[in-house]
Amino acid sequence: MTFLLEHLNVHVVGYSLPAEKDSLFDRAERTAAIPEVFADIRDYETLEKFIDQQKPSTIIHMAAQPLVLKSYESPRETFDVNVMGTVNVLDIAFKKDFVKVIIVVTTDKVYRNDNSGRAFVETDPLEGKDPYSASKVGTESVVAAWQQISKVSAGPRVVSVRAGNVIGGGDFAENRIIPDLIRGVMTGNQVEIRNPDSTRPWQHVLDPLTGYLTVVENCLQGHDYSHFNFGPLSKSVNVAELTKSATTVFKDLKLNIMKSKSHTNVESINLDLDSSLVNKNLGWRPIWTQEEAIFRTLNWWASLLNKSKNAEELCKEEVLDFIKTKKLIS
Repeated sequence: MTFLLEHLNVHVVGYSLPAEKDSLFDRAERTAAIPEVFADIRDYETLEKFIDQQKPSTIIHMAAQPLVLKSYESPRETFDVNVMGTVNVLDIAFKKDFVKVIIVVTTDKVYRNDNSGRAFVETDPLEGKDPYSASKVGTESVVAAWQQISKVSAGPRVVSVRAGNVIGGGDFAENRIIPDLIRGVMTGNQVEIRNPDSTRPWQHVLDPLTGYLTVVENCLQGHDYSHFNFGPLSKSVNVAELTKSATTVFKDLKLNIMKSKSHTNVESINLDLDSSLVNKNLGWRPIWTQEEAIFRTLNWWASLLNKSKNAEELCKEEVLDFIKTKKLIS
């Protein structure tokens, strides 16, 4: 998002935890590239001080504990960060007359999922079966409460955005399929594929990010929205197809594709999103297909690992490619 905003000549500041080693922030050497503070969103006083200093007109709230499996290990922390962290952001923002729009990034996993494969729409029931998705349903409840406060007190516009499985070069989080594959490439170790038949709405990170900015732009112009889905146009691609793509880019990749559904009580089998609402209201549609998103992500890593380009160059190049393609389509 920072690279995209910089390309668009939009002033951006950042508030987050310190970057983890081997994160994209770390690889792209972004320390001190923009005004920033490294702190926890649960630290109310530090967060409020930063917002007072920077006076943002728009807050895009992405801070979260975003991993399903980690949420089983640390459920209390997951709820504390995702629910009360969001409460802090909104409570502070509503006290500042310079804040006009707040975008809260949640997830496609907030919907009640019977694994039927039906694409979720924004009005579907919300229900989380695991600590992570349940915490994000809690986040949605917080958003709804502050939307009501905004109607009563004429506060900032608050919109929740629910994206499918976002991928892109640089993501190195644990227990995510592409980072796991890349770790396998880097170490030469075999990668365990837990659920090859599970489907996910894969999309390149730049697609939903430009969607979020479209929401911001419309809200700043006076429009009022509650929530939007952001996902690919085509039916979700399964994990087996993604790993097959990976083996075409990384010939030496070693896979152990498991037949058993050992994690089906932990992770949903099928996920699909319907983005008709945001297309109808804002004209947003993804620029890159799921297949393009997958290959671009894999090739980003291939270029980084063979040292043909560094992380910053690869990100800026991809933003340029995306913007050019978007203008051609528009």
